[in-house]
Formats: sequence, C-alpha cells, structure tokens
Amino acid sequence: MLEHAQRVLDTEGRLRHLLAATTIVVEELELSHVLRRIAEVAVALVDARYGALGVIAPDGTLEQFIHVGMSEADAEAIGHLPEGHGLLGAVIDTGAPIRLEDLHDDARSVGFPAHHPPMDSFLGVPIRVRDEVFGNLYLTNRSSGPFSSEDQELVTALAATAGIAIENARLFGETRRRQRWSAALAEVNAALLSGSSENMLHVVADRVASLVDADLVSVVIPSDNGEAFLVDTARGEGAEALTALRFPAAGSISARAVESGRAIATDDSDDGVMFGGAVDVGPVIAVPLAASGKPLGVLTLCRRRGSLRFTEADLEMASEFATQASVALELARMQADSRKLELIEDRNRIARDLHDHVIQQLFATGLTLQSVAASAGGPERTILERQVEAIDDAISEIRTAVFTLRTRSASRAPSLRHRVLDLVGEVTESLESAPRLTFGGAVDLLVAEDLADDVVAVARELLSNVVRHAQAATCALDLRVTDAELTLRVDDDGQGLGAVTRRSGLDNLEVRAQQRGGTFEVADADPHGTIATWSVPLSTTPNGAEA
Repeated sequence: MLEHAQRVLDTEGRLRHLLAATTIVVEELELSHVLRRIAEVAVALVDARYGALGVIAPDGTLEQFIHVGMSEADAEAIGHLPEGHGLLGAVIDTGAPIRLEDLHDDARSVGFPAHHPPMDSFLGVPIRVRDEVFGNLYLTNRSSGPFSSEDQELVTALAATAGIAIENARLFGETRRRQRWSAALAEVNAALLSGSSENMLHVVADRVASLVDADLVSVVIPSDNGEAFLVDTARGEGAEALTALRFPAAGSISARAVESGRAIATDDSDDGVMFGGAVDVGPVIAVPLAASGKPLGVLTLCRRRGSLRFTEADLEMASEFATQASVALELARMQADSRKLELIEDRNRIARDLHDHVIQQLFATGLTLQSVAASAGGPERTILERQVEAIDDAISEIRTAVFTLRTRSASRAPSLRHRVLDLVGEVTESLESAPRLTFGGAVDLLVAEDLADDVVAVARELLSNVVRHAQAATCALDLRVTDAELTLRVDDDGQGLGAVTRRSGLDNLEVRAQQRGGTFEVADADPHGTIATWSVPLSTTPNGAEA
C-alpha cells in the first residue's frame, strides 16, 4: 500500500509538473520563443539530459532545429544541424511516437557526426497543429534510466498543448505581419498621392524596407527589350553593391514574376539567378508592380542565405500589397500627368506672351531707337546703336527660350538634357548650393536612348555619392559630346576619397564604362574634393562591338 501510495504521489507530482509546463508554454506568443520553451519544459518534465524540437519543411526535411542541453561550443563543433534522416526522419515519416531504451540498437539510427555528445535512451513525439504535423519533439538520455510509457504519455500530452500554442503564435505572427504590410501600404499611398516629386519606386522600396522582415529590399526595372533588369533602388544589406547594377533577365526570379504577373517565392535551393550573382541572397520574394497594364518594375524582398523561407502567408500579403500599390502608382502617375499638362499649358502661355507681347514691344523699341540714331550724331549715335544691338541680342535669347519651352512641352519623351536637368533638380535640396551644370555638343542629337539611360544612371550614382559621402558645399556636372565620344564629369569640393571604404557603386560604374569600351576614373582633386570622369565612345554598342 505504501508503494502504491508513493506511485500515486509521484504521478500526481508529474501531473502538476505537466500542468505547470502547459501554463509556461501557452504564455508565449512569439513563435521562436514558443518553440524553445516547449523543448525546455519537455526536458524538465521527464528529466532528460538533451532535448530538441525540429520544424518540418514542406519537403519533409527539418527546416528548423532548436536544441536544449547542448552547449554552443558543442553545436559549433558538430557543424550543420540535422536534416531529418535516421531516427529523426522516422518520427517524421511515421507521425507516431518512437521510444527506445538505446537508440544505437535501432536499425534506423544512422550514427552521429564527429564531436556529437553520446546519447542512449530516446523518445520522439510528433507535434500536430490541427491535422498538420508541424514538427517533432526529441528527448534523449533520461537521467534515471530509459523513458517509460508514462513519460511518453506526458510528452504526448505536452505536444498536444504545444500544437495549440504554436497555432496561436502563428496566428499572432501573421497578424503582426499583416499589420506591417498594411502600414507599409498606407505610407506608400500617402507618399505617392501627396504630390511629392520623389521617385515613386523609391517610395515603395523605402517604406517596405522599414517595415517588413527582409534583409534586402530592392526595385528592379526591365530594359526596353526585356533582356536585362536595372536596379533602380536598393535598401538594406548589400545595397551598395547593387547601385545602378544591370543584370541579365534570363533565369532570374524577377523575369519569372514579370512573365507570370504574380508574386513568386524561392528558397536557398532555387537555381534562378538573382542580381546576376552580385550579392549572395537566400530566400526571395519577387512581386511585379504595374500601372495601366504595363510592368513598372519588380519589388524584391531578400533574406540572408540560411534564413527561414518566406511562408505562403508572406507571399499572399506581398501579392495583396503589390495589387494595392499598383493602384496607388497608377493614381500617382495620373496626378503627375495632370501636373505635367498644367505645366505644359503654363509653358505654352508663357511662350505666347513672350512672343506676342515682349518680343513685339522690344522690336518696336528697337525700331524707335534705330530711327533716332539715324538722325543723331557723334557719341550719341554710337550709344544708341549699341542699345539697338543689345535689344536684338535680347530678342534672340527670348526666341531661344520660346523654342525651348515649346519643344519640351511637345516632346513625347524627355531628352537627355532635360533628364539630367530633372536629376540635378532632385538632388539640389540635399546640397548646400545647387550644382553647376554645363552641356557641350549635340547632347540630344548624338546620344542614343540606351546610352542616355546609362548616362542618367551614372549621373545619379555620382551625385548620390556627393550627397551621401562627400560632405561637399558645391559640386559641378559637365556633360560633353563630340562626334566620337561622350564624357560625363562630376566635381565636388568635399572630403575626397580618403574616407571611402566601400567602392561597390563605383565599381559598377566602371563596369558600365568597360561594357561600352570606355573608361571611368575617380581621383582626389587639388587641393580637396573629388573628380569623377566617365567617358565612352559613341561608335560602340553596350557590348563593345562596333555599331
């Protein structure tokens, strides 16, 4: 009777421990914390030396492996974590508990890697979330002998509670992710519809990068022929290496997203090319952005290699975001077009007023002065003739301004000259003084469209470097074209190259020049500042072949 009473007391104590363990598990809402607490309380519940919880990936292997009882030094010495083979795989395959007095006696045990601590008794129990096997709980080396059937029942009961806790943590995490996506979308809508002159795709990348769980966020835009992508903007780890980068579309997840018109997710094992190998990334989501049925670009969310893959919920939320953001992009574009029409109307009105009123008044004044000069003599005649010449020069300059206003408003696409002017206008607010801008030669006549895209990208990178790194008071941009060569030069009076520690963006500019058979040089100026010169021949194609 005393032995029976003792067994009753022991059982009652273990049930109290199970109740306490259950309470501890359900208190957490962060999934990573929940998984570790499950492993910890299971070890304490059955007095095991080691414990682990494996999360099953969609392909049946282990996606995560949380271990308890093993030191970090031992884990590092072992190297890679288990992949779900042997006994661990058997628990996954059968979906039922496995209890062994000595795991080495089981034929399914495939041995331990070097530096693995010795283990004997084994208990593995599946963790179910509704009808889905989420993972498995593994316990080894019970201190007082092999695991008993009672141990198995206790751990099985804990696993049932753990399934509920995991489901709650999953729902909580998904709710928070949806809130972050909603917040990102709200900020994007507000920024796009505010009428700001900020680049629309930059707005999308900035807001998403600050709110979603990704290590690198970028927006890439397709080339006109669809054979390549240009990184328009990038935020996060490795962003410097992607500045103004052009990479082949073939085989990339970005191309697949544009072709399919929907969000696509990959993991570390994906064989698609991302950024042409410029940076090493792990799991990726690529989300196409469109307006008026035409692709504007692809929003990419990247995590480090070895990180958790994006879930189906992440993919769904990214797709919803892209749909709503595309609507906002379309509205923003309509607003921009409306403002351009207003600007065109203003330009035409100003041009008419200059032509119909100002020029005519100046012309009449010149005729009057010319008639007076004809009847005057001596120095007065000379002075009057000079004033008539000055009026003629003013009329010529006004006619040039009228032609520029009307030509720009009538053009379907902005010229390279106007694109550079707009780019300089974008960065002016970030500098102490407006950059000095000079043009030489037939810039708009001799420069082809694909080269113009490269020139704008190079100018954007160089001016961005001045804004971000140079700490310059003034800078100057000079764009000159001859019959044989185009030269873009950017000077600043900043701190020079001595403080530059990352040159990935500059290296990309050098690659652009080399692809066109040209050169890129950057050096310290005298006495201080930097001089960057990008020069390419006009007679070659981007591959360096003769045109």
